[in-house]
Amino acid sequence: MKEGLILEVENGFFAEIEPCMKPGEKKTANCKIAGFAALCALLFFTTTLANAQSKKIKNILFICVDDLRPELRSFGKSYIISPNIDQLAAAGRAFTNQYVNAPSCGPSRCALLTGCYGPYGNDALFERAKTVVKEPRKVNATMPEWFKNNGYTTVAVGKVSHHPGGWGGEDWNDSTVVEMPNAWHRSLMPTGQWQHPRGAMHGLAHGQIRADPSKMDVYESAPGPDSIYPDGLIVNEAINQLDLLASEKEKPFFLMVGLLKPHLPFGAPQKYLDLYKNVQLPPIPAPLKPAGISTWFNSGEFMGYNRWGRDPRNDAAFATDVRLHYAACVSYADAQVGRILKKLKEKGADKNTIIVLWGDHGWNLGEHNIWGKHNLFDVALRSPLIISYPGLKQPGKNAEGVVETVDIFPTLCDLTKVVKPGFIHGVSLMPMLNNSNAAGHAAIAYIANANTLVTQTHRLIEHKNGGVELYDHRSDKNETLNIADRYPEIVNEMKKILDKRIALRKVYD
Repeated sequence: MKEGLILEVENGFFAEIEPCMKPGEKKTANCKIAGFAALCALLFFTTTLANAQSKKIKNILFICVDDLRPELRSFGKSYIISPNIDQLAAAGRAFTNQYVNAPSCGPSRCALLTGCYGPYGNDALFERAKTVVKEPRKVNATMPEWFKNNGYTTVAVGKVSHHPGGWGGEDWNDSTVVEMPNAWHRSLMPTGQWQHPRGAMHGLAHGQIRADPSKMDVYESAPGPDSIYPDGLIVNEAINQLDLLASEKEKPFFLMVGLLKPHLPFGAPQKYLDLYKNVQLPPIPAPLKPAGISTWFNSGEFMGYNRWGRDPRNDAAFATDVRLHYAACVSYADAQVGRILKKLKEKGADKNTIIVLWGDHGWNLGEHNIWGKHNLFDVALRSPLIISYPGLKQPGKNAEGVVETVDIFPTLCDLTKVVKPGFIHGVSLMPMLNNSNAAGHAAIAYIANANTLVTQTHRLIEHKNGGVELYDHRSDKNETLNIADRYPEIVNEMKKILDKRIALRKVYD
């Protein structure tokens, strides 16, 4: 350092300032005092800055729930028992019109984790990973990788990407086949009696593994603690990781926890089904198969399980049993969310943590004569999104504007003051976090043979064979009347928006 120069902090960096004496002059007492005062100011400013930065550090706890419809008490479904998620919604902001970008686990999570519209298929992230290996400069960072590069410790437990644990191979436990390269400091999937991640993914109680779906019951309720199903083990490990991460106070963490239930088969401990002994479920809305063009499909995944010769499409009592077991799985998942949030509070980390709860898509429970996902009706695409953090304005006020999954990445950047990447397709939800009445924006989604755009008032579905569906949500929330022929001007305007957005989709080589 040149004589007479003092260092000060400017926007977080050291910079030289003008000397206190002219060239050729001797140091004076005043100069020494000025230097000493400046040094004291420097130390004070640096300490203050460090303290301010430590207060600004926000951890992220992100909970993904598989196949979770917005069928929760906090989302207006009074017959569902979901106290822990409801409490989170009461302290945070529930987005009641959040739409995923694909009605299937793999592509929906790809959109979440990249912030971009992407391929349709459960191997979407594996396709991306192959390109990362071949031409890494062609592939943008995922959300956890972005935060990792910005100083966060990133940890995944359970089903965050499509494969629980994030590995490929025959049993999803081959560490040389990574679903999201460079994303995690640790990616964990406890398997216990289920032997490997593939076994746990569709596991039933006490280590039952799906080999032949037709020999596995489509639902069950077994007596015992939460750990008799895989989610109990996932949450045990998530709690262990919270212990470690919350103890490293000098570095923020990004912990993602992926719960498996209520994914098929609908199995949960008996105590959660017992909660519904006296519950009367409402009738299934719009239960008939659409007569015209649609994205209806034959519910192949559900129908492939052992159903004891029964079919919910023509057996009302069996349909009710299926719905009750799904509800039991939701309450089981809710209990696991409660365990995670309890540990966060015990560690004192709740005071400096952003909490996100997100469902990867909806799931038809008989609506439109469908038992499954893989369609572009509203019920398959709308899922819960709750964001909660200390200092949130209007806690407990729901945001009803339309938003989409790709919006989560830029929102977390804004909340943590991490720079937003330019490559993401979503927009920040900060306006809606600051004001629950702020407007949303149109959302898109896609399957193999059709694309859709939903606004606050309408849904357009554009089929690749030229067919079109248009529904007016103001008068037809269940999407039973296709009015595309009556309103060609609305169709044309929505198609322009949809086609422009669909053109952004990332396809990996």
